Amino acid sequence: MPHFLMNLRHVPDDEADEVRALLETNNINYYETPPSRWGISMGGFWVHEADEAERARALLDEYQLNRARDQRADYDRRLAAGEVPSFGQRLARRPLTVIAILLAVALVLGLAVGPFLHW
Repeated sequence: MPHFLMNLRHVPDDEADEVRALLETNNINYYETPPSRWGISMGGFWVHEADEAERARALLDEYQLNRARDQRADYDRRLAAGEVPSFGQRLARRPLTVIAILLAVALVLGLAVGPFLHW
């Protein structure tokens, strides 16, 4: 029976490549289903054997902790270096886009909360 290991929806290519390398390095026989074009099926990594699934999950848990730590450190480094744009910088760079997004958020909030406000 197949055992699901990891969802591939919204996974960057570098992360998927690292997971493939991790599974191959540890001799885990896996197969991959790609995400659908329309977002209906998520795609993912799978294994057939239960013992391989346990081993793979342990490796993936450790990998994901390390990746999260590394990505957070990279973000903090970029933030300290001023490479992460602030709201004001985004507004200055693309004012129409930012204003359109804010209006869309206000519209959605108004539609969601409006029925509950009785003035």
